[in-house]
Amino acid sequence: MAESSLVRLQAYVEEHQAELYRLAYSYMKNRDDALDAVQESIVRAIDKLHTLRDEERLRVWLTRIVVNECLSRLRRRRPSVPLEDWDGAEEQRDHDELWDLRRSLDTLDPKLRTIIILRFFEDRKLEEIAEITRTPLSTVKTRLYRALAQLRLHLEEQEVLS
Repeated sequence: MAESSLVRLQAYVEEHQAELYRLAYSYMKNRDDALDAVQESIVRAIDKLHTLRDEERLRVWLTRIVVNECLSRLRRRRPSVPLEDWDGAEEQRDHDELWDLRRSLDTLDPKLRTIIILRFFEDRKLEEIAEITRTPLSTVKTRLYRALAQLRLHLEEQEVLS
């Protein structure tokens, strides 16, 4: 492993630690679990740093590791954590719309939820999402459309949207 790669990874993690945490939290819905997932992801990244072919793709590569770690942890801990245990931002707890959206997101298949989280919560481009999820761009677009349609339907059924 090139020392410069390790230094670059360390600098990236330090600069983007809040972003990595938010991404993990959007899956884990628990502060401690999100921190554990990020920490384990960093350990895995250090261990697998030699597999990173293009250091310009560090962001996508590390994001994929975090997403995979979170999904792996969620598969192991089924059943999922109840919505009431989600430690969302305090100032947002009073907004019914936010809770309705969170509840609706939880109804989505994990592959669809991943697309929504990366696109709208992490502001990733569709091409980046395709790379992170190792999915063809056309499939990402289809999943995004399907996820939005399912969210809309669920919110309408809950009488959140008119």
